[in-house]
Amino acid sequence: QVQLVESGGGLVQAGDSLRLSCAASGRTFSTYAMGWFRQAPGKEREFVAAISRTGISTYYADSVKGRFTISRDNAKNTVYLQMNSLKPEDTAVYYCAADSLTTARAMGGMSGGMDYWGKGTLVTVSS
Repeated sequence: QVQLVESGGGLVQAGDSLRLSCAASGRTFSTYAMGWFRQAPGKEREFVAAISRTGISTYYADSVKGRFTISRDNAKNTVYLQMNSLKPEDTAVYYCAADSLTTARAMGGMSGGMDYWGKGTLVTVSS
């Protein structure tokens, strides 16, 4: 059983940076691939980034590649999303997700179906 709690969202201006955190409970955090998804107003939830259980492999949506960085600290049971050069189109509720079977690579083609989800944290980017 895993519980995920996101934090770090807020209101920023275009060009600013923000760092999201996802704290996980449970003893098997290191066995889960982790991902970040987002849902903008009036749009479907979409994949943002994913990281393998070891942290060696990472994957990004084309829209955030080069601006966002996903990382994890298994000792702290935490996954991060560093967001730089934020744009108004990045405005969305960001969700942390974990899955024991789905690979980080496979998460790139999904919008749901993960074992566990956080409740989300709102990121608003003004122009």
